Amino acid sequence: MQAIRIALAASACICGVLPTGAASSGGRVQEGIDEALRREGDAIVRLAEDAIAGRRVPNDLTLAWSHDFFKARPGTFVPFTISFSAPDQSSRRALLYVRVVDRSIEGRAKEGAPAYETIFPVRIDAGARRTVYVTRGFAVPPGRYRVVVALRESSDGLAGQASGLARKAGVLLQDLDVPDFWTGQLATSTVMLADRVEQLNTPVPADELDEDPYVVGSSRIHVSRTRAFGRDRELIVAFLIYNLSVGPDGHFDLQVDYHLYRKDQGGQTPPDTPAGHPPARPGERYVTRTNPQRFNPSMMGAQFDPAAGTPVLAGQGILLSGFEPGDYRLGITVTDLLSRRTLSRDVAFTVGGSELVLGPGTCQNGA
Repeated sequence: MQAIRIALAASACICGVLPTGAASSGGRVQEGIDEALRREGDAIVRLAEDAIAGRRVPNDLTLAWSHDFFKARPGTFVPFTISFSAPDQSSRRALLYVRVVDRSIEGRAKEGAPAYETIFPVRIDAGARRTVYVTRGFAVPPGRYRVVVALRESSDGLAGQASGLARKAGVLLQDLDVPDFWTGQLATSTVMLADRVEQLNTPVPADELDEDPYVVGSSRIHVSRTRAFGRDRELIVAFLIYNLSVGPDGHFDLQVDYHLYRKDQGGQTPPDTPAGHPPARPGERYVTRTNPQRFNPSMMGAQFDPAAGTPVLAGQGILLSGFEPGDYRLGITVTDLLSRRTLSRDVAFTVGGSELVLGPGTCQNGA
């Protein structure tokens, strides 16, 4: 996954209509295309290098970043999403360049190989000012990293390039502290809010997961682009649990509890939380809980083998029709009943009206 795929990006980007008679010129046309692709690749890499060096870079396109963390073999897998508003004209093409640099060596090894680097085409099939989402993933060892992302419009064929039109571009710098899931301690991935979890008929090949990063085993998690939901929606959370204890007989036993809290307007002292539940925090009140989830051999089946490192995919769907509009917190407690270890995770979300409008968007994974 670490190779820069300029050739792949190039073949997909330059797909405009060739001038009449191009077929007969054969080699000259191909040489022109190759040179155009080299210049486009060089230009977007220079944007990234200028940003790293602190030099002024274009900001015609404002990029936003979000990410999650999964345990990977080896290291940690980082699914990420880049979002931006589409340019004024639709059906444009662009190149997206991603470089991941170890921050511990960034200042004294500028010429060293990055931890991850790739370049690929993006087709912006969206109306003006609609949000475009580009999702990818990369694997790196645990540590501190700086990610630089550069997006630049590409030419729509040789004629478009010759016109000399200004290309819109944008650059984003993002620091990451990548966790270590290989300590043997009970751990979870990022807790994700999802629109749905899709069951796949066939697995995605391992070498394609960087382009389809939210596939976990036979499930694809369709991550939500928002944390605000209408009352006609279902709140879906999904996450992976790692490093559960396994007895000598292969037995394991895991329990996951979900508790809901609502923020009180004015920050009043919360009422007493029912016995046996985690207490509400200042400024919130306890709402309800869902039935605990259990994960053990009788529930998971004989084919599930946590001793081999297989994680538990946990999750919950909660209908929001009975919720008052407001801000909420879902408190999650994971308990390993063999080791008696526990850990807690929180997810904040907002409930609006039954017809909450979230604004248009288009999800793109490159073209």
